[in-house]
Amino acid sequence: MKDIVFRFAQRDDVPKILFFIKQLAEYEKMSNEVVATEGILEEWIFDKGRAEVVFAMADGREVGFALFFHNFSTFLGRSGLYLEDLFVLPEYRGLGYGKGLLRKLATIAVERKCGRMEWVCLDWNKPSIDFYLSIGAKPMNDWTIYRLAGKTLTDFGTK
Repeated sequence: MKDIVFRFAQRDDVPKILFFIKQLAEYEKMSNEVVATEGILEEWIFDKGRAEVVFAMADGREVGFALFFHNFSTFLGRSGLYLEDLFVLPEYRGLGYGKGLLRKLATIAVERKCGRMEWVCLDWNKPSIDFYLSIGAKPMNDWTIYRLAGKTLTDFGTK
């Protein structure tokens, strides 16, 4: 396989970003949870600059994407890179695009002097878990993710 070409998403890529989000949600059996729209994504990614997207390209076509943003580690005293979503079209899996996207993000993290790179993975996604372990990623077994969302977040945040 030849070297993978990557490119950062531009404002006019919002429909492609939403397409990849919906494809990921379908793969994760969570399509009913996608409420993002093109307008919402444009506002939060491009107007507010809260996230970034990198595409993996094959023959001039977007075949995978990674959406990420920066978090902050008080223990390290610097930011980290948080991978929110990574998805490669099924016909391009196993060809190095997923690994290439992760390596591209690791390169970005190093260039930006981030202290770490993190992401979550569904417990049932054994192919991804096996892949992450194979590149040296370590599961954070002593940590549990907690979430406030929707009405619960609104109720808690307005009392």
